[in-house]
Amino acid sequence: MSNAQKIRMALAYIRMSEAQLARSIGTSPQAFHQRMKTDKFTADDLSKIAKVLGATYSSVFEFPDGTRV
Repeated sequence: MSNAQKIRMALAYIRMSEAQLARSIGTSPQAFHQRMKTDKFTADDLSKIAKVLGATYSSVFEFPDGTRV
């Protein structure tokens, strides 16, 4: 699942629009929409988005033995 899909699902979950999120993270709705189309987000971007959504973001590799990198 792409980051853009995850963001859309999170927005639906908390009933927030893409435009509201864009403004909350300091960007225009048009610029944010373009980033959603290209699905180009840095880890820092995703952390900021999570904070606005009232969630946490973690990006890890988790191995079958439970090791997380």
